[in-house]
Amino acid sequence: MELSTLDYSIIIGFFAITLAIGLFVSRSSGKDTTEYFLSGRSMPWWLLGFSMVATTFSTDTPNLVTDLVRGSGVSGNWGWWAFLLTGLSTVFIYAKLWRKSNVLTDMEFYELRYGGKPARFLRGFRSVYLGFFFNVITLAAVNLAAIKIGGIMLGLTPIQTVLIGGIVTVIFSAIGGFKGVVYTDFILFFVAIVGAVGAAYYLVNLPEVGGITKMIQHENVADKISILPDFSDKEALITILIIPLAVQWWSSWYPGSEPGGGGYIAQRMLAAKNENHAIASTFFFNIMHYGVRPWPWILVALASLVVFPDVASIHEAFPNIEESKLGHDLAYSAMLTKLPSGLLGVVLASLGAAYMSTISTQLNWGSSYIVNDFYKQTLRKNASEKELVNMGRLSTVLLMVTSAILALLLTNAKQLFDILLMFGAGTGLVYILRWFWWRINAWSEISVMFAAAIISMVFTLSPLGDYLFGGHATDGTFTAGVFPSWATLPAIVVITTVIWLVVTYTTRPEDKNVLYSFYQKTQPGGPGWKKIVDQARAEDVNIVDGRQKWAVPSGILAMILGCILVYSCMFATGNWIYGNYPLAIGLTILILVSGILLAVVWNRMKKDII
Repeated sequence: MELSTLDYSIIIGFFAITLAIGLFVSRSSGKDTTEYFLSGRSMPWWLLGFSMVATTFSTDTPNLVTDLVRGSGVSGNWGWWAFLLTGLSTVFIYAKLWRKSNVLTDMEFYELRYGGKPARFLRGFRSVYLGFFFNVITLAAVNLAAIKIGGIMLGLTPIQTVLIGGIVTVIFSAIGGFKGVVYTDFILFFVAIVGAVGAAYYLVNLPEVGGITKMIQHENVADKISILPDFSDKEALITILIIPLAVQWWSSWYPGSEPGGGGYIAQRMLAAKNENHAIASTFFFNIMHYGVRPWPWILVALASLVVFPDVASIHEAFPNIEESKLGHDLAYSAMLTKLPSGLLGVVLASLGAAYMSTISTQLNWGSSYIVNDFYKQTLRKNASEKELVNMGRLSTVLLMVTSAILALLLTNAKQLFDILLMFGAGTGLVYILRWFWWRINAWSEISVMFAAAIISMVFTLSPLGDYLFGGHATDGTFTAGVFPSWATLPAIVVITTVIWLVVTYTTRPEDKNVLYSFYQKTQPGGPGWKKIVDQARAEDVNIVDGRQKWAVPSGILAMILGCILVYSCMFATGNWIYGNYPLAIGLTILILVSGILLAVVWNRMKKDII
């Protein structure tokens, strides 16, 4: 595929603007760590909301969506659509708590909520565990997607792709800090959305696809378009829909969808002007992320089934692609090669935008853990602000190099999605309850973290796991286990929950002064803190702000209404596209009704936020 002068002009112009913004804000970003990692806690909701959406555009997300659609149909996306429940619980229950905590990173939370050596260990260990190891896996997924796009669309080798993309992004991320990330994300969002929508419209209307009506009637596509799985297929129903909605969303830690909030979402909430801005930014993100944005990717994935019905046809069209990188996720990049000049430049710029936005966010977020929660706390407690900012820039480079090396060794996006889900399985309940139950201590989190990782590996990578839940033999066949394969996640959740509860009740509670201080600062409220509130009152210690009501009941109601609103947006968009107009109209009315009710509840909640 050859790019025209117009294509090159669009791409070069976009990268020039991005680097210019990074250079422009570099002076203020380098003043101290609060500026470098949180932009002085002064960001408005709309800027943070656009930044979250731009960050999760990514280059690996359309590849993952394509892999899921081609393998399991549109309904296969429930594996990540179910995380909307996690996202909206963060919006309406946890956002204001995070903002009240006033920590620099969510790792700093550990020494606010817990005390002593266990809290210090937890903060230091998880800062490296998440900020480096987990973060490198996430970054590798994005780099892997870039490798596939560069290989198919530009004929670049994997090493050439990661060098070109990595060098530009690392320079921008290292000098611009969080402010540079957020400012450019605003531009990146519009470039990315125009590219995604433009590509979907053009590719669905290719002569060989024939438009939306012919496409959804095509024999390769007709059984893939349903938003819900086939209810007559019990295995698919449980695996694709029931497990994600009933268990996965609250039990599994996943980057960007952490139960109780965390990661780069928490970073943006902590950077907000106040609690209302934190809530508004995360709500806007969830509407766009789940309700609207997936459809351009889904349409390209469906169209690809007409043009490239299987992996062999992709390999035939692109024989230079390494066999180790072949997979259904390549179909997205393969379809983009059919775009005309001009639109091709916009789409490539949009993919570059998605790549830079995600990589820069992950680098800045991971670097904040390494610097603030490991380097400063463990190695250089008296380090100057200038030294910490320089260490942040150095760790940014280290993260990028490590993730690029890992990306060269991997095969497809879903492979990494499954790895991340595996290591986070069973941990979510602790992260949800630690805000609202005084008895949870540092040992609760330490035990669940190690138990989840060990049990997940045993159940998914060992012969015991194959015996219990089935597995793939060397000849490619699947051997049934004692229990159905969908029972793996529930089993991990049950065992890890028993372990952390036993550890919680057999270890000493946190010191009362630590609990008093945490409650006084964040005001979590609820029956789970009644014993501590009563104890403080008996000692004549005032830890309760009488002006504030317990917001969780209203938050849960808002969360339910928000889920109805966003899922209705998603279903309505799909049915408008498919031409199912009566159902689309009904869902649109449901959007309006749930939106009005949510506005009423939200306005009532805002009055309770001081």
